[in-house]
Amino acid sequence: MQRRSLLGALAALPLAAQAQSWAPERPIRLIVPFAAGGSTDVTARLLAQALSGPLGQPVVVENRPGAGGNIGAEAAARSAPDGHTLFMATSGIIGANNALYRRLPFDPLRDFAPVSLVSFVPNLIVVNPELPVQDLPGLIAYAKARPGQVNYGSAGAGTSLHLAGALFAARAGLDMVHVPYRGGAPAATDLIAGKIQMIASPMSEVLANVQAGKLRPIAVTTARRSAALPQVPTVGEVIPGFEIALWNGILAPAGTPAAAIARFSTALNAILREGPVRHTLLEQGSEPTPNTPEEFATFMQADLPRWAEVVKVSGASAD
Repeated sequence: MQRRSLLGALAALPLAAQAQSWAPERPIRLIVPFAAGGSTDVTARLLAQALSGPLGQPVVVENRPGAGGNIGAEAAARSAPDGHTLFMATSGIIGANNALYRRLPFDPLRDFAPVSLVSFVPNLIVVNPELPVQDLPGLIAYAKARPGQVNYGSAGAGTSLHLAGALFAARAGLDMVHVPYRGGAPAATDLIAGKIQMIASPMSEVLANVQAGKLRPIAVTTARRSAALPQVPTVGEVIPGFEIALWNGILAPAGTPAAAIARFSTALNAILREGPVRHTLLEQGSEPTPNTPEEFATFMQADLPRWAEVVKVSGASAD
């Protein structure tokens, strides 16, 4: 970890030098492609508040929900590249939607300028505590004994909850029924009420209910265990190679001046490496992951085929 921090600090030096040559002239809007109150919106508002000081201008969150995040993404991509618009991107919009939709109103690589990753967010497979399973092998055995009778909820077709649940069912050889909801919150409510048996939700959205004993954690979908719930195993410990790693990141419209990108990236990296923002993200079950614009661009290019494979295996489609 010390070596990684040193390398990150060294890589940031050229960015810091560039960042001094540009400053925003008016408030900056941060477009969030989902409704207020969701996990992406909560993270965006945390960042906006923390960035306003270092940037010398207010950062104002603008919610533009709809079409699985595509409406907000298009609005950001079509905005003037003058350094006064940022976009709160997610793996679902940049990665999964590219495979879910036959046509997107934006190009996930060509129409955006990467600023930095923000965090990785594990999906957490949770069940109703009344379900007679204590671990992942028990859940698999329970579902195999009841083909077509075990329901898993999601926030809608093509969402991370749907893709994670469908991929789990496919890799475990299970016949499970997908029940889409209008959001993760109503799916969790019905799970607590016993109307469905499982969801694979972003950890930040169900962690409070897990801690309150209202939901039983079974496994995380990332390659490594989560620091927030270190006792909970990964799906990959039972199904080798299984991994779904959600991410959040900040993008700007393509053509945004390099000095503006450097200013944003330097400020964002600083608040993600230490301080209250990093602490809050860790408490929510996220892993802060600051990097350079170049590293983020390379990551996005590699992430697209991974999500295409997940969508293919899940059989999901948004069209």
